Amino acid sequence: MQNFKEIAVEALEDLKGQDIVALDVSELSDVMETLVICTGTSNRQVKSLASNVVDELKKVGERPIGVEGTEQGEWVLVDYGDLVVHVMLADVRSFYDLEKLWSMTPNTREDADGSDPHTS
Repeated sequence: MQNFKEIAVEALEDLKGQDIVALDVSELSDVMETLVICTGTSNRQVKSLASNVVDELKKVGERPIGVEGTEQGEWVLVDYGDLVVHVMLADVRSFYDLEKLWSMTPNTREDADGSDPHTS
């Protein structure tokens, strides 16, 4: 049987989700193992992409712990515990830059100007 990450990615691909990225964050987080990020081209597509992930994983017996953001449709988060799926509009994804945030350990993150935010 496919793993949940593969099912989620396929569900996003089925509805033409863009720039799909799956990150292994198990070394950075105690609460999840995989983060999937996808871009939708409109609020309607963002909602549909997230809904398709829920529908496809429901077919294999998985139900989300929570789904947030479906009212506005700019950023929908689908939480399965070990797997978290973020579906976002392009400008929202660019602004929050989750790939960069989750690619660094906390003690190596720096402010955009290059300074360490934990020192004065």
